[in-house]
Amino acid sequence: MRIETVAGTAEIALEGPEDARLLVLLTHGSNGTVDAPDLTAVREAALALDAAVARITQPFRLAGRRAPGSPAKQDAAWLEAVAEVRARVPSAPLVQCGRSNGARVACRTAAEAGAVGVLALAFPLHPPGKPEKSRAGELREAGVPVVVVNGDRDPFGVPDPVDAAEVVVLAGERHDLNRDPARVGAAVAPWLRRWRSR
Repeated sequence: MRIETVAGTAEIALEGPEDARLLVLLTHGSNGTVDAPDLTAVREAALALDAAVARITQPFRLAGRRAPGSPAKQDAAWLEAVAEVRARVPSAPLVQCGRSNGARVACRTAAEAGAVGVLALAFPLHPPGKPEKSRAGELREAGVPVVVVNGDRDPFGVPDPVDAAEVVVLAGERHDLNRDPARVGAAVAPWLRRWRSR
């Protein structure tokens, strides 16, 4: 389905049981899709737990752009998409999952969305080569447990373990986390089970 937001048209693909005990929202980075290998691994792990899964393509990507624009506008549009999904799956615990730029959105909006947790895949700690421009505050200020999954060769850096509930560092992976996506699914599955039991 497509919805209109303050930032333009967003697309939502919702699947899973109507009586789901967990709702997982997935979104992409600034240059990818909701079918990225790491997001697909999380989707499969969530569906295996009888969760409802919504893959949300944000307006800037649906329009073919790579730059998300203003964070405030991006976050507002995201929250509109969350509300649309929540109207269909109102009572299950909500987990927000994003990769790269989508992980930033998931962290920034977690509290307002009513999420119980965030899965931050390939969290871009800083622009490549600029560690002084850290975004660790977005992890610390999420207001809910954040689980980070990053590759040890990510040029955007790897968050410090003190900045999240858990930081999983996958050896040999870069920012795309596509060498062995099953490891991403295995890393997040225990947290999905924990949040499902809330």
